[in-house]
Amino acid sequence: MKQLTIRGFDDELSDCIRREAEQEGISLNKAALKLLRKGAGLPATILPKTGVRDEPDGVARLAGSWTKEEAEEFDRFIEEAFEVIDEEM
Repeated sequence: MKQLTIRGFDDELSDCIRREAEQEGISLNKAALKLLRKGAGLPATILPKTGVRDEPDGVARLAGSWTKEEAEEFDRFIEEAFEVIDEEM
């Protein structure tokens, strides 16, 4: 695994990395790697030596993951579901 030294972290970026590390219960290095991969548009895959995981939260799990056909099928399903009247109400 390669190493890279990065200098010039401002307080805002440093705080962001620290918050990520604290929230995820991981080291600053792992948090920085996770955020760098995310910023580069790469999945935060499980890496044997770093332990960075690919677990996006909330809607981020879905963003960009559906094909056009899957999105259209979902839209059709939602439209159909809203056409049904619940007689018990």
